[in-house]
Amino acid sequence: MADEQLEAPKGGKKGGKLKWIIIAVVILALLGGAGFFFREQIMGLIGMGPKPAEQAADGQSADQAQAEADPQNTELVTLPTFLVNLADPLGRRYLKLSMDVELRDKDAAEKIKKNEPKVRDAMNLLLSSKTFADLSSMESKLALKDEIVSRLNQIVGGSTVLRVYFTEMVIQ
Repeated sequence: MADEQLEAPKGGKKGGKLKWIIIAVVILALLGGAGFFFREQIMGLIGMGPKPAEQAADGQSADQAQAEADPQNTELVTLPTFLVNLADPLGRRYLKLSMDVELRDKDAAEKIKKNEPKVRDAMNLLLSSKTFADLSSMESKLALKDEIVSRLNQIVGGSTVLRVYFTEMVIQ
């Protein structure tokens, strides 16, 4: 009878050890997958994504890839500060945004300065259409940068606006 009692727990321990080993393997696999995913996301956010030559293969023109590869030929223009009410239901939130725009050349910089009223109008309409939820995450801020580049390229024509840099962003 004493022998039967000793053997029963041993059988239970084997199942218990196997269960813990399986759980540990599953957890390690999940952590490895999550680590790979977040590494790719962070590399993309800090600019360590594909090289300009790879971007040219993804649909950008070769001269745009060349301009991005050689930042000495680009021009930076500081746009005026934008202060707009956000499209929140209570209407109590606002956005203050200052930005610099990287342009392909001096001609593009002159076009931006010449069309400043159009730029201000387009930015005021775009920014005031956003809600706090639209601007709260990092992905949404990056999407906003892409929208601004698209709107500015519509104003000046072509793909002369390369990047937008937020120098000040206050959401309250």
